[in-house]
Amino acid sequence: MKIHYMAAAQTDIGLVKQVNQDSLTVKVVDTELGEVTLAVLCDGMGGLTKGELASAIVVRAFEAWFMEKLPYQLRSITAEMLKAEWERLVTDCNDRIRKQGSQNMGTTLTAMLFYEDAYYIIHVGDCRAYELTSEVFQLTKDQTFVEREVASGRMTREQAKTDSRRNVLLQCIGVKEEVEPEFIAGKLVPGACYLLCSDGFRHEVSRNEILAVVEEMAWEPVRKQQPENEIMAGMNKALNMLIEKAKVRGERDNISAILIQTLEEETC
Repeated sequence: MKIHYMAAAQTDIGLVKQVNQDSLTVKVVDTELGEVTLAVLCDGMGGLTKGELASAIVVRAFEAWFMEKLPYQLRSITAEMLKAEWERLVTDCNDRIRKQGSQNMGTTLTAMLFYEDAYYIIHVGDCRAYELTSEVFQLTKDQTFVEREVASGRMTREQAKTDSRRNVLLQCIGVKEEVEPEFIAGKLVPGACYLLCSDGFRHEVSRNEILAVVEEMAWEPVRKQQPENEIMAGMNKALNMLIEKAKVRGERDNISAILIQTLEEETC
C-alpha cells in the first residue's frame, strides 16, 4: 500500500515568553520505494537557559539522519533497527547538549517517521503525538510527574489538569547523564491525520475542538477533491485557528504543531 502525505507546520511564540524555545521540522520525500515522511517537534525547557539551542540541536540531528543516512537504510528498515538508530541519536544529542549547557538547558522530543503502511515514534517528555480519525487517540504517554501520579492512582485526571506540578518532567534530553526514550511502532490508518504538538498547543484546546477544525479545514477539502495546494492551505489554516484559540484563552507557553494527512495513493 502506497501512501501520499501532505504536511503543515506552525509555531508561535505565544503571549508571554521573549523567545520561542520550540523547534520543529517536517519533510516529505518521494523515493523509488514510495513516499517517506519525517516530523520532529522539540520543546526547549522553559526556565532553563538556551532552551531554543537545545531543541534546535535535536531537530537538526534528526534532519541530518533523515537526509544522509535513511536513504541507505530504507530497503531494510525494521522497527528494531530504527529503535537502535534513534536511541543512539538521542544519546549523542544528550551528550552534546550537556557539554554545551553544563546541565542548564534541555529539550523534549517527539518524532514520527511514516513509511509504507507504518509509523514509528520516539518520545521524550510531554509533547504529544495523536492519531485523528473519527476520534482522537493519543499515541504517546506524557513523561511527567502528574501522569505518573494518575497512572498510580494517587491523582485523578481532573486533578492533574490543574495541579501546579503538571509541567514537571520526569525526562528530557540534555539534563541528566542518561535518557530512556519511549519507542512506538504502529500501523497507520489511510485517511487519518497525525498531529504532533507541544504542551502549549493542547492545554487550552480540547480534543473535540481539534477534531472539529481538522474535519472542516483538512478532510472536507479532500472530500471535495480540491487541489493539493488548497488542501495544504486548509491544514495550515487549521493549525493557525487552533493556536489563536489557545492564545485567546490565555496560553502562556510557546505553541507549536505539525499536521500530517495520509491518503492512499490511488485516491489522490
